[in-house]
Amino acid sequence: MSCGDPHDTNCAEALARMVFFIDNELADADNATIQQHLDDCAPCVDVYALERAVKALVARSCAEHAPDDLRQRVLMRIRSVQVSYTETTEIGEA
Repeated sequence: MSCGDPHDTNCAEALARMVFFIDNELADADNATIQQHLDDCAPCVDVYALERAVKALVARSCAEHAPDDLRQRVLMRIRSVQVSYTETTEIGEA
């Protein structure tokens, strides 16, 4: 994507680092670079807004916890698979 305007940071590079920018995972200098790009590039601001909205929606949708009985059944199944894998591995080594 490119808005056609010259920027210090091209749109593709800014968009590739957008998720890290949203999550506050960039170094201060990189953070400032992306913020400067957003200040100068309306199309990238639109993408940024959409990415933030999607991230917020996913966070709200994933806030519920599984019922305790379901959680216990899943944990039991995981343990069962681990035991089966361990036994199979030990038999194969003998």
